[in-house]
Amino acid sequence: MRIYGDSISGNCLKVKWTADYLGLAYDWIETDVLQSQTRTPQFLALNPVGQVPTVVLDDGRPLAQSNAIILHLAEGSDLVPSDAYQRARMLEWMFWEQYSHEPYVAVARFQVKYLGKAPADLEPRLVERGGAALQRLEDALAGSPFLAGARLSLADVALAPYTRMAPDGGFDLAGYPRVTAWIARVEQALGIEA
Repeated sequence: MRIYGDSISGNCLKVKWTADYLGLAYDWIETDVLQSQTRTPQFLALNPVGQVPTVVLDDGRPLAQSNAIILHLAEGSDLVPSDAYQRARMLEWMFWEQYSHEPYVAVARFQVKYLGKAPADLEPRLVERGGAALQRLEDALAGSPFLAGARLSLADVALAPYTRMAPDGGFDLAGYPRVTAWIARVEQALGIEA
């Protein structure tokens, strides 16, 4: 398997973390988005949308979109709950991550860290929604150590990368103690160094 990813991307990291956790063999192909490496004819032949992560499976088929990739890789593993309701809860969080978390937390991070904007110059709505996403996680973690129950699942793998990078976008995680403790649990469960 080949994983085309940019190491600065939380969406790419979740694919790497899943593959590593599952002990899957792969070649990581560093693909620098800032240098337009996803816009080459060769890359666009794999993924016409020109986004990372993109994987090429052992049988040669390409697959894109981080949450689709990690679900495919983890099917049948302990990262996917066997209980139908818990699996649906995991998917609920994964869909929410791409719609209500990543577009705010990750975009703020990109603008501050890679475009050089000051956090004070970010669009107020971006900051407000990013803060609301972090608060949603904080509230959800009041009753459970992980997002979809008592065990690590793909919900946690999907949400941890950009959440742990939130300070790069001007979000202070000190105001979210449950989130901070959850990040540490996810890192420990996945064997990730802080």
